[in-house]
Amino acid sequence: MSQDRDELLALAEQAARNAGALLRERFEAGGIRGIESKSSPTDLVSEADVAAQNAIRELIGSRRPDDGFLAEEEGANVAGSNGLRWVVDPLDGTINFLFGIPFWCVSVAVQDEAGTLAGVVHDPLREETFTAVRGEPLLHNGAPPVPSRPRAQTLAQALVGTGFAYDATVRSAQANALTRLIASVRDIRRCGAAALDLSWTAVGRLDAFFERTVKVWDTAAGALLCECAGLEVHELADRPGLPGGILAAPPQLATPLLEIVA
Repeated sequence: MSQDRDELLALAEQAARNAGALLRERFEAGGIRGIESKSSPTDLVSEADVAAQNAIRELIGSRRPDDGFLAEEEGANVAGSNGLRWVVDPLDGTINFLFGIPFWCVSVAVQDEAGTLAGVVHDPLREETFTAVRGEPLLHNGAPPVPSRPRAQTLAQALVGTGFAYDATVRSAQANALTRLIASVRDIRRCGAAALDLSWTAVGRLDAFFERTVKVWDTAAGALLCECAGLEVHELADRPGLPGGILAAPPQLATPLLEIVA
């Protein structure tokens, strides 16, 4: 079983790196092509998203044709026959990518009936790869991460990451939650790529992270990274005007943060 999980993780990492190389080439060349809107005028997809997704799907499909596959872009929901499913965000942080902001990543996870079994978040611009297998320690570029500082022990010391919905009505409701939160924490960051936000939370660059309206492809790998780093990962339930979401934080921050944002 351990060998199987290692093989799955290796495939996930290869897929994420292949897609990352493709995306980095397009990002550095500029002139992004084929931009379209999806759920709203602010929810964009580019030719690069689709090309990265196709590259991942072709690699995984050639190696594991019986596995299921779920990805962000249209037409990528395929049922498998063996209980495993790949969950992929080929380009998390599309808006950053399109605007030339260097904060985006590739997220690849594989799930079984118990949840995410292995996950990879790859940041090709910084050449950072965050990996985890369920029940084993988080790795950063193949080694245990070295925290840059001690993690906050109180909410007042905490640097908290978050994100906003594409829908303006939901963003307005999210702003109300931030109004309650901002006076209780050190500061808030909105970086624009949930999978990378979760990775940074896992290694301690952010003390905690929460976001509503995220999808499974945004969080499947990142949530496992946080769990393998010893953080609590909570589901945020739907509220009036606010879709559900995710919160990741160490035990000393999770309860007070939940009291404010949940």
